[in-house]
Amino acid sequence: MTIDPQAAEVLERAARANLPSYPQIGAPAARKLYRETRGALTPPPPEVAKVEDLEASGPAGPIPVRLYRALGSEADERLPVLVYFHGGGWTIGDLDTHDVICREFANLARCAVASVDYRLAPENRFPAAVEDAIAATHWIGRMGDTLGLDSTRVAVGGDSSGGNLAAVVALTLRDAGGPPLAMQVLIYPATDMSVDRGSHLKFAAGYMLTREAIIWFTGNYLRGPDDAADWRASPLRARDFAGVAPAYVITAGFDPLLDEGKEYADRLHDAGVPVTYECFEGMIHGFVTMGGAIAAAHHAISRAAGGLKQAFARMQKKPGNI
Repeated sequence: MTIDPQAAEVLERAARANLPSYPQIGAPAARKLYRETRGALTPPPPEVAKVEDLEASGPAGPIPVRLYRALGSEADERLPVLVYFHGGGWTIGDLDTHDVICREFANLARCAVASVDYRLAPENRFPAAVEDAIAATHWIGRMGDTLGLDSTRVAVGGDSSGGNLAAVVALTLRDAGGPPLAMQVLIYPATDMSVDRGSHLKFAAGYMLTREAIIWFTGNYLRGPDDAADWRASPLRARDFAGVAPAYVITAGFDPLLDEGKEYADRLHDAGVPVTYECFEGMIHGFVTMGGAIAAAHHAISRAAGGLKQAFARMQKKPGNI
């Protein structure tokens, strides 16, 4: 494999900037730095039909949710919905840092996207983010009629730690007996807290996400070492994957999370779950949010959105909400 020239340029720009690492500055400053550096890599936000900031009911209080409706959709049209969980190691990231990717998914899949601002670590450790992700998904299902959504066609998705949460929500709904999800869209998902795969060592430094940062993120998120064995933190450790929602899994070839993402797709496939797996071999972790500098970001979102649109079309409408 060779690294994509645009990804290499992003890495060179990051090296020249010589910014402090997140573990050096701590969570509050890391959140501020992450927000401030997004603009150089993010494309202009595409127009959508409507954006609305809402609050879902959650186990620890209201959960901020930003709802997007696809450009060209009618105000009274009941749209299928992707419930999206942003990446950022359960520690950084918010509704604004992932605004563009949500807009793109809404337009390309011709759906609504509900972006969930779940509680962050270390102020709120595991399983707080999981509880918020599940609660927000249920709330979107219950509020479908009010929000102009088709509650029988719901998908979950996310990138990195958000992909972890989407996978956990999909397993949770499977274990609860449904209702079924149309798809789980997992973009370079974190699926195991052990941080011991070959790709963790091969790409430990120099490729945007470092092994040092991963250890820091997981240390912020987990209450202690025993949490790593809990499938709600490490979905790859779930006992059984049969009957979980169909998946679209994207990985990046120069990403420490490459091996665990591929392994998760393989486990789903081996359990008989319909899976589309794509590795963008020249890419680095986080590339789908870098569409202002990396063209492959648009290709990846377009392909995943195409799979999502097909899944919504196949989904049989059934009575009842999530």
